[in-house]
Amino acid sequence: MSDKAARQRLLAEMNVSRETTERLDLYVEQLRRWQAIQNLVGPATLSEVWTRHIADALQLRALAPDAKSWLDLGSGAGIPGLILAIAGHDRPGFHVDLIESNSRKCAFLTETARLTKAPARVHAVRIEDAIAAHVGADVVCARALAPLHQLLTWAEPLLTTGTIGLFPKGRDVQSELTDAAQRWRFVYDLVPSRTESEARIVRVTALSRVDS
Repeated sequence: MSDKAARQRLLAEMNVSRETTERLDLYVEQLRRWQAIQNLVGPATLSEVWTRHIADALQLRALAPDAKSWLDLGSGAGIPGLILAIAGHDRPGFHVDLIESNSRKCAFLTETARLTKAPARVHAVRIEDAIAAHVGADVVCARALAPLHQLLTWAEPLLTTGTIGLFPKGRDVQSELTDAAQRWRFVYDLVPSRTESEARIVRVTALSRVDS
């Protein structure tokens, strides 16, 4: 399926409004422009941006439909955080905090959030220095950032106080779960990805340390 056809199918399946579509198109335009000077995503994925990135991000909405405050760790090109913010622009009180320590990526996020009028705030800080300020967020998410055990370590102050964790993972998800279980006790479920048959989204709803 061509990326154009994938775009049309995605917009129809997810009932995306015309205004949101225009903002997502602007995001894609910005991504392609900045990719020429800043390696934001894998170059090969640009020809499949609507399935590999847009749809992959938007599927998270259904896993926490009532959440209004999201925290995206290691946001990079804004996947999933900025895309979720663009899609949620018309929801009262909805916002996404984007954590990214790379200054060039922060420049992309800031400019694209401004152009799309997305309810997103960019924080140019290390993850370790950002977590405490965001305890109480409804959802914490991260894609293609670190192994699950490391994500749980970073997000511990949130996941132990009621925040939901949404962590997309690939075919190695079972080994990551096994590794994480040596260090953490956590309640989770695995949600099949709508964009990749072997991928799963780990939804974490409770967390504690093994030695606690």
